[in-house]
Amino acid sequence: MTIHPDMASNNSNNSNNSQLNNASPDQSKLIGLAPLMRKAFSGVDLKPLGSALIERIKEYPDDANAIMDLSTVLMLLGHRDSALATQMEALRLQPLYSVEATLAPTIKLLALMTDGDLMANTPLAFLVENSDIALDLLYVGAGIPFLEELPEHDVMFIAVGEADEKYALLHDLQEIALTWPRPVINLPERITYLGRDKACALLQSRDGIAMPTSIRIDRQTLAEIGQNERELGSVLQGDDFPIIVRPLGSHAGQGLRKVMSSSEITAYLDEIPGEEFYVARFVDYRSEDGQFRKYRIILIDGKPFISHMGISSHWMIHYLNAGMAESAEKRAEEKRFMENFDSTFAPRHSIAFQEIYDRLGLDYVGIDCGETQDGKLLIFEVDSDMIVHAMDPIDLYPYKQATMKKLFDAFRELLIKAALESEKTVS
Repeated sequence: MTIHPDMASNNSNNSNNSQLNNASPDQSKLIGLAPLMRKAFSGVDLKPLGSALIERIKEYPDDANAIMDLSTVLMLLGHRDSALATQMEALRLQPLYSVEATLAPTIKLLALMTDGDLMANTPLAFLVENSDIALDLLYVGAGIPFLEELPEHDVMFIAVGEADEKYALLHDLQEIALTWPRPVINLPERITYLGRDKACALLQSRDGIAMPTSIRIDRQTLAEIGQNERELGSVLQGDDFPIIVRPLGSHAGQGLRKVMSSSEITAYLDEIPGEEFYVARFVDYRSEDGQFRKYRIILIDGKPFISHMGISSHWMIHYLNAGMAESAEKRAEEKRFMENFDSTFAPRHSIAFQEIYDRLGLDYVGIDCGETQDGKLLIFEVDSDMIVHAMDPIDLYPYKQATMKKLFDAFRELLIKAALESEKTVS
């Protein structure tokens, strides 16, 4: 068992042992991603719970649920390598994990997942919280044992996210999905088109959409541009500085920089590791008041649902660093935006949303976007594994509960629609 020192040095206590009270002699009940992230999000120290899980695993080394929960705790505490090693230990023991429905289950959802960090799969656990959806998570991929008998389910969801190292898996799953006896949401082949360069090629020329050309470039070529041995425009279709550079496979702004000139590239490469990078022209999307506004929108069955809006004086916006919790004015604007989304923003960009739905061919996909100064939908990223949740403190964000319920209800309706259409086909 791979254990990080932070875990081993913490004594468990009664409150954390209570997480394991439902344990059977050899298998505990899965706590799961959503409850654990909710604890972390609200500031609960997860180290004592991690210690309790370690003690449980010492006594019951084949308790896959406890090992999987420990891997999630480690991930949330920032110990990625230990978390991934622990996760694989759980998966070698057991590829299937269950998230029980809070209400009497009326929908049984089977999600195909893969090993990896919190961005490796669609985080369905947040979408089914406090619902009548019973969720089974079946992990597939190299080193994970094959499950002979699958759980009964009404709908299958391909939750494996886009990543270079998962393309072979997604193509294998495509063959399975095409002949699956139950409805399948998000065909695997379509997920492979969510890479920044491929998504750009699909979407940038469509009506109502602005998406600067994004290319993959190797480290050597980027270094040559930095040393003025090669022109940027020769690889980026005539575009010029400033540009956005990020390492391939990075998320949440890791390694993301705005580079103003070739002279800054060498310093960037000295700081950031990686052999491949995405490069795109920077677009100044400030509003008239000088603030940047970034939106996370989920398209469900082709209809847009707002998840959050971040407002910042800095171009690189992440909701947690945008100062939303510290600004009543920003929250008031987000509240107005959410309440009026269906009558203002959504119809204003209806053509763009339809283009995204038609071109991507996915019934569930997230969009991180802004608006250009000439009114187009500026797409930063499209992906199927963006986190959407209802974890924000209700006292600060009371308006979010209704907004997120609308999104979650739409996801449930998508599952029901798929199941009913399948029944009609069979009959």
